[in-house]
Amino acid sequence: MQFRKLTVSAALAAGLTLAAVVPATADEPAPGPTTDTLTVATFNASLNRGRAGELLEHLATGDNQQARNAAETIQRINPDIILVNEFDYDADHRAADLFRKNYLEVSQNGAAPVEYPYVWTGPVNTGVPSGFDLNNDGEIKPGDDAWGFGLFPGQYGFVVYSKYPIQADQVRTFQNFRWQDMPGALLPQQADGSPWYAPEEIAKFPLSSKTHADIPVDINGTIVHVLAAHPTPPAFDGPEIRNQKRNHDEIRLWADYISGAGTYLYDDNGNTGTLPSDANFVILGDYNADPVDGSSYNSAILQLLHNPRVLDPKPSSAGGAQESALQGGVNPDHKADPKYDTADFGDARTGNLRVDYVLPNQGAVVEDAQVFWPTRDDELFRLTGLDKDPNTGERIPFPTSDHRAVWIKVKFPAQASPTPSPTPSPTATATASPAPAPSTAPSSPQAPAPTASVPAPPAGPAPSASPTRSVSPAPAASPSGQAAPGSLARTGVNALGLTAVAAVLLAGGALLLVRRRRS
Repeated sequence: MQFRKLTVSAALAAGLTLAAVVPATADEPAPGPTTDTLTVATFNASLNRGRAGELLEHLATGDNQQARNAAETIQRINPDIILVNEFDYDADHRAADLFRKNYLEVSQNGAAPVEYPYVWTGPVNTGVPSGFDLNNDGEIKPGDDAWGFGLFPGQYGFVVYSKYPIQADQVRTFQNFRWQDMPGALLPQQADGSPWYAPEEIAKFPLSSKTHADIPVDINGTIVHVLAAHPTPPAFDGPEIRNQKRNHDEIRLWADYISGAGTYLYDDNGNTGTLPSDANFVILGDYNADPVDGSSYNSAILQLLHNPRVLDPKPSSAGGAQESALQGGVNPDHKADPKYDTADFGDARTGNLRVDYVLPNQGAVVEDAQVFWPTRDDELFRLTGLDKDPNTGERIPFPTSDHRAVWIKVKFPAQASPTPSPTPSPTATATASPAPAPSTAPSSPQAPAPTASVPAPPAGPAPSASPTRSVSPAPAASPSGQAAPGSLARTGVNALGLTAVAAVLLAGGALLLVRRRRS
């Protein structure tokens, strides 16, 4: 912006005082204050295992290579808040604590350790037996017939790590909200138009395949609601497209929650209500839905990306674009720019997609937005790698995950006081990962019972969080980077070059000259 040069000339009578000169009005309205810059990330780290307790075994020592790779990825980004998807849940929260102590707090390949005094994890629907034949194949068995696909309760759970305090008594979860209670729910149907699920099944059927969690984090007095979820993949079904429709409505839950349209929602403590209209939030997770490619129902993720309350910073990478070109398959047929891809799926049928999201509220200032996907000539490519041998074509496991970490650097509008939200019952027992000292450990929840149904609301207590140490940490410096692509809402103040204001008292008069120069 070019600043005007102002000249003021006046003969001042004796005793007249000039106190100040008001600068010219800027082109933009003066914005409000913001929080410090935060790095916020989501990462489907594939820290899930094939049987209950196996992840605990792998994390008990610090030598599991895949866990080391996941930890190094997080250390390279150094987020202040991160959601880790596909992290098996255990009722004592030992896995969340072991990953923190044995991996995140230990340098991996020279990367600086990262400490998270605040952790949240809670029970999920994956692997919890329904007692029904949900896929209508004539058998009741693990996997498809669980309330969320999984072989044991807690498989494919998630955990949130934070450098800032989590408000334990304000966490809301929607694990037990029933699908049929969503107005206009896309309940699947048989070919003849009859319901896919029997009345006794749908009466107990939870919408969330894992859980939906609203986790308020206190950023030096400003509350940011971390909205964490992991909707079911819109695949692995039949003509009834039951998983596509469930994925759509799982995404819709957050769209309604942030827009005020979700007055029908009740959380796991029986509280109703949506997020206040002035609340800061960031939607995190693997939503298994690409805006234009893939198999999602009716471009389900656009319910969030086109929501007037949501800012899409469009994180990108050079590695995603490179892999799309090198891997071929169906990737060249995709409509979206591959630099936005966040997952490396099979090239023959699905291809690489954008399915992992970090979406803050409008009014936030995004300074950078990236997908952690190094190019093949980058030393860090060893953390993402390939799932097949480039020489033989033989299938091999990814070094870490088929998903890529996604992160943004962001400032949120500061609040004078915390935004109120419904307070769960003080009987809530699912808490943050316990501290090593048993005397200070918060109470732990019971694992979801492998019963034949999810209790009707208000069901089991909502997971909450508490600090695992008594100190509130000073946030570590976040990684730097270039400005994020795409149009970003701005609330920062432009720097103005101003000269000092002069005041002159002259008995016989004076001449005042004030100039504002270009900086």
